[in-house]
Amino acid sequence: MIFVQMRIGEMMNFTYLIGDEGSGLAAVVDPADDVDRILKEADKHNLRIKYIINTHAHFDHIKANEDLALKTKAKIVMHEKAKAMKDISVRDDDIIEIGELRMRVIHTPGHSPESICLLIDKKLLTGDTLFVGSCGRTDLPGGNPEELYYSLLRLMELDDDVRIYPGHDYGKKTYSTIGYEKDHNHALSFGTKEGFIRFMGGFL
Repeated sequence: MIFVQMRIGEMMNFTYLIGDEGSGLAAVVDPADDVDRILKEADKHNLRIKYIINTHAHFDHIKANEDLALKTKAKIVMHEKAKAMKDISVRDDDIIEIGELRMRVIHTPGHSPESICLLIDKKLLTGDTLFVGSCGRTDLPGGNPEELYYSLLRLMELDDDVRIYPGHDYGKKTYSTIGYEKDHNHALSFGTKEGFIRFMGGFL
């Protein structure tokens, strides 16, 4: 598997290029900006972009969707609840195939109703659901702290050695693991749903 993390855009976004070496097929996750850079990275690895996948539909994660789709003919993939333009709708536990690679969709509402995480091998792309050391805000339209609480609990059920790759470069490092976040993420330290909801109220 070819896996490239790129910091792109004005909001410290991470865009990901994930490719299958055998077939030469790839997906771009959350193309925030700078399509030329994304295309150059794909060319460097001899990859053809088949899918553009968005972890959610906030503007900073879909900004380059249209331009990248126009230049690559790739299909745009989002959760079925996303109101932005898409070619393919996915649901919880759907599998996206990229050549021989299999990417599992995990619906994680809370930051937004359509938020998803993407699990491929031992790598988890968490969008704005889970950051290194923190979590996504819930005070934007469609945000819901109770839903985010349960989404985070679900992610914590994954193996401790699963690496998390967030949608923004907001932490002390660019990636982490489920095990590390269990021990160090302050958003996961409140124990109860009520405590977490009170904590999230600090963002309002």
